[in-house]
Amino acid sequence: MMLNADPSVDTSETKKNSSDRVTATDKAVEAMVKACLNTAYPDFEFLGEESFKVGQKLSDAPTFVCDPIDGTLNFIHSFPNTAISLALTVGKRPVVGVVFNPFRRELYTAIKGQGAYLQKPNGTVHRLPIRQNPDPLTGLNGCLVAVEWGSERSGPNWDLRTNTTRKLLSAKSVGGAMCHSIRSSGSAALDFCYVAAGQMDLFWEGGCWIWDVCAGWTILEEAGGLVASANPGDWDPSLEGRLYLAVRGAPSGQKEVVEELWSCMDGKDGIRVK
Repeated sequence: MMLNADPSVDTSETKKNSSDRVTATDKAVEAMVKACLNTAYPDFEFLGEESFKVGQKLSDAPTFVCDPIDGTLNFIHSFPNTAISLALTVGKRPVVGVVFNPFRRELYTAIKGQGAYLQKPNGTVHRLPIRQNPDPLTGLNGCLVAVEWGSERSGPNWDLRTNTTRKLLSAKSVGGAMCHSIRSSGSAALDFCYVAAGQMDLFWEGGCWIWDVCAGWTILEEAGGLVASANPGDWDPSLEGRLYLAVRGAPSGQKEVVEELWSCMDGKDGIRVK
């Protein structure tokens, strides 16, 4: 459905502002997924981005969590970095995750306790991380960091996001971390997968939603990674907390690099989410 859609004629609507959009294809894909899953698993609950109702919360019951098109702005611009993200949670914890980019034919999957995998366009399947003996994390100075910009483009959260990114990039001689560089793929679900694969070292994000990260969370953990909060001091973020710091698997240095990134954040309040 995503491949057959023509973004140039696909009806899109503004949600929060011009950088927060939804297309007819988003809605159609979610409706199809929800109908198929309801037929196969009628007793399971469903939490989807496009059918979400204010006040709806994740329960302990088995629940499918779906983002039909993560990276809608990429989709609208025909930039081929977009994916469907589908997860299963039990007891408010992710246990199955699937993230599929149909444009690049990259399929990321994980089942709790059974590892994480990437199926490439040629059909070969690779256990994640891609490098099965990953290097230690020795500090932000050696890290490729994923950051997304969101639709909130003013106010204290925007100031914190841009100031922290500036500090991550700046030379150590001026108080920065001098990380290798910053990447913005336009899809939080794929960012989690890139960290799981070891192609990026960290993903720092505050403001996205459970459907953006739920599938990627399982994939990352099964690849040896961890998820802390985007805000300092919280090592046990909730799926619905909207504050995430994803770190790749490594034999050492995970905790230290999290604390180093937290130290780059000016102010004590951190990112504020509703």
